[in-house]
Amino acid sequence: MKRIMLLLIVFILILTVFPPHISAAKKAVSARSAILMDQDSGRILFEKNANEVSRIASITKIMTAILAIESGKLNKTVTISDRAVRTEGSSIYLKPGDKMKLEDLVYGLMLRSGNDAANSIAEYVGGSIEGFVFLMNQKAREIGMNNTHFANPNGLDNRNLNHFSTAYDMALLTRYAMQNKTYQKISGTKFYKGWRNKNRLLTEKYKYCTGGKTGYTKLAKRTLVTTATKNGEKLIAVTLNGPDDWNDHIWMFEYGFKSYNSTIILKQGNITAIKNKYFKNHVYIKKEVDYPLNKQEKDKVQIEYKMIKPRKSWKDKNKIPEVVGRAIIYLNNEIINSVPIYYRKSDENAKRGWIKEFLHVLLIQMGVRENG
Repeated sequence: MKRIMLLLIVFILILTVFPPHISAAKKAVSARSAILMDQDSGRILFEKNANEVSRIASITKIMTAILAIESGKLNKTVTISDRAVRTEGSSIYLKPGDKMKLEDLVYGLMLRSGNDAANSIAEYVGGSIEGFVFLMNQKAREIGMNNTHFANPNGLDNRNLNHFSTAYDMALLTRYAMQNKTYQKISGTKFYKGWRNKNRLLTEKYKYCTGGKTGYTKLAKRTLVTTATKNGEKLIAVTLNGPDDWNDHIWMFEYGFKSYNSTIILKQGNITAIKNKYFKNHVYIKKEVDYPLNKQEKDKVQIEYKMIKPRKSWKDKNKIPEVVGRAIIYLNNEIINSVPIYYRKSDENAKRGWIKEFLHVLLIQMGVRENG
């Protein structure tokens, strides 16, 4: 009897640590590694071996594209070299001596996965392929891609095994790239000058898809990065070595949109919860704070206001600093965000200016012209 009770307790503990719906969800995704990330907050909504290092194939070109865009040279003309076109795999069929705008090369890179386009971009932006690879790794460190190393601008397999990343790192890269409106436009383009985007999730399979990049090599297998937006919620999905990647991404997006809602945690404007005489009616948040939450989490969010200790010199309000504290947001006792709290100084001149403007608008509404 004691043995049966012991086994029952162990079984209950296993279910607690590894809930059956999570295990089932991970089995529903065919990919070796996968992640679903909220684009605005960076919150991970689903993951499967997300930090496992792997070959990444042509989703490498997301980094190539964003560096080309950030170079500020999209309207410049690139002369294609002999070395650039000597590349195996997918191509936009460039020839040595061809001239093409850098912008068109980026479209060819993202829509048709041209390896010749990747090399041409690298030579032009980085001075050489090797110089561009240095820039790729430098940018990866800036973004926080700690388990990534690039060896080329196209993602082709190499013998040195020094070209790799993780699903998590590629989600970080995509989140960074999606802050750039030009990247958003190119990534989400279905057709361009006769080129059709290889991303079938964008062109035919999922109406909420807004962009992404496909990849495949014999060693990396199928890799895929996509983005999707529904009712204002923006998600990023990444799969590495995913034999059924289209359906993997659709499943993850639907899971994310169904299970999580973007929730306003802190509203923009005055903070009424702070009652200190120095701060009351003077402190505010510049931008509202949103975070994706499921139904069970909405009552578990806590906010702590950490304020600077008032000084005697603050009797002169001009000596009060602009930032006087931080609002720290917790979910399940873990910090999920922290934003500055600003001080708004009383200004009689500003009040008089507001009253003057109000009277001006009122007179116009009454049909009285400004000049009387």
